[in-house]
Amino acid sequence: MRKYWAYLIGSVAVVVIALVATVVVGNVPVLGLDLQGGVSVRLVPAGQVNQDSLNVAVDIIRNRVNGLGIPDADVSREGSNVVIDLPGVKDRDKARRLVGRTAELRFRPVLAELPPASKGAAPADDATKAAIASCDSDAISSLPSVPTTPAPDDRADACVVLLNRAQEKQQIRYLLGPAALTGKDTSGAKSEFAQGQGYAVSLNLKGSGQDKFNQLAQESFPKQPPQNSVAIVLDGVVQSAPRFQTANFGSGPVQITGSFTQGQASDLANVLKYGALPIRFDESKQSVQSVSPTLGSDQLKSGIAAGIVGLVLVAAYMLLYYRLLGVVVLLGLGVSAAATYSLVSFLGQHGGGLGLQNITLTLAGVTGLIVSVGITVDSYVVYFERLKDEVRAGKTVRSSVDRGFTRAFKTIIAADLVSLIGAIVLYVLASGSVKGFAFFLGLATLLDLAVSYFFMHPLVVILSRRRALVRVPVVGIASGLDTREATA
Repeated sequence: MRKYWAYLIGSVAVVVIALVATVVVGNVPVLGLDLQGGVSVRLVPAGQVNQDSLNVAVDIIRNRVNGLGIPDADVSREGSNVVIDLPGVKDRDKARRLVGRTAELRFRPVLAELPPASKGAAPADDATKAAIASCDSDAISSLPSVPTTPAPDDRADACVVLLNRAQEKQQIRYLLGPAALTGKDTSGAKSEFAQGQGYAVSLNLKGSGQDKFNQLAQESFPKQPPQNSVAIVLDGVVQSAPRFQTANFGSGPVQITGSFTQGQASDLANVLKYGALPIRFDESKQSVQSVSPTLGSDQLKSGIAAGIVGLVLVAAYMLLYYRLLGVVVLLGLGVSAAATYSLVSFLGQHGGGLGLQNITLTLAGVTGLIVSVGITVDSYVVYFERLKDEVRAGKTVRSSVDRGFTRAFKTIIAADLVSLIGAIVLYVLASGSVKGFAFFLGLATLLDLAVSYFFMHPLVVILSRRRALVRVPVVGIASGLDTREATA
C-alpha cells in the first residue's frame, strides 16, 4: 500500500506543482494562426527547383522568421511551395520582404555621390552606359542625367549607380565600383548598441573575406570623401555607406554603422546572418492571406465548446455505467488535462531550448486533444472490464485490482502504441496543421500511459481496500462492476 500511496501522491504532486508554476510564471499556450489571427505567406519558386535546395530554403526562412521575433511561426512545404504562417503579425509587408529576400550582399567601393534621378528620366543611352562602365566619376558627373542602374545590369563585376536605403530622406545615390567581396565571405552578424554611435551591426568575416576587406580599406582609407567609404549593398540597395576609420581591421569583426534604428539594425543583421536563399521565388505568384483574429477567436470558442460537450457526455456515461469507478475516470481526466496544459504552455514558450521548434496550439491541435479523450477513457474501460472478468471468476475486488491491471496494462500499451505510431508517422510525413494534430495526439497518448500507471491503478487499489466503498448500494465499486455479489 505504501507503494501505491507514493505513486498516487507523487503523480498528483508533480502535476499540481507544474500547473501552479505555469500559472505563476505566466506561461500560456501559444496559439497558432487559425486561432489568434495573423498572415500566411505563400512563396512559389521560379521554375523547377532541386528538392534539397528547397529544404535548405525552408530552413533559412525559418531562421529568418525566428530572428524577427516570431518564434511561434510555422514554416512548411506544400509540394514545391513554401508556406509561412505568422500568428499575431501586424506588419505583414516587413515579414514578406524578409522571408523572400534573396540577400545578395556585396561590398563595393564608393566612387561618387550623385543627386536623385530626375522624374521621368529616360533610360541610359550608349554614351551614359559607357561612362558608367568606365567607372570615371568625373565623366559621369558631367552628364546631364544619370539613371539608376536597373536590376538586370546590377552585376558584381561592373560599376553601378544605386539608390541609398534612405533616399527619401537623404536624396543620395552612389556611383559604385565592382564588388570587392560578397556575402560568401561573411560568417555571421549581430545587431548591437554602440556607445556614441547608436545601433550598429557587427559583421564577422571569413579568413579570405577579412583579407579582401582589409585590402579594400587600405585602398580607400587615404582617399577624400566619399571615396573613403564602402557601400554595403543588399539586393541592389545601399544599406549603409560608412567611411573607413582605419586602413586595417586585423582579424576582428567589422562594425557597420549608418544611423540605424534598432529595427533596421536587427533586420540587416538577420538577413546577413542567415545568408542567401539557394533558390529564387516568383514575386508575381507570391500570395499573402490575412486571417482575422475574430475568426480565430470564434474557432477557438467553438473548439472549446465541442470539447466541453464531449467531456460532459463522457462523464455522464462513465458515472452511470461505472458508478464510483466513474469518479476515478473524471479525476484521471482532470490530472491529464492539467499535465497537458502545463506541457503545452511550457513547450510553447521554451520548446526551442530543448532543441524543438516552439509548439503552437492550432485548431488541428485542439482536435487532437479532443480525440485523445477517447483514447484516455478507453484505458479505463479496458481496466474496469478486466476487473469485471476477474470478479465474475470468483475473486474478490481486492485481489482482482492488481491481477486485472497487469493483464489490462498490456492491452493499454498495445492500443496506445498503435495510436503513437500513427501520430509519429503523421508528424513525419505530413505538413502544416496536420503536424499539430499528430503532435498533440502523440503527447496525450504518452500522458495516458503515465497517468494509467501512476494514478489510475494506485487510486483503484486504495479504493478497493475500503469495504464500504466496494459494497455501498447503487454507487459502490461492486455496482459499477455489475457484480453486486462481489466481496471486498
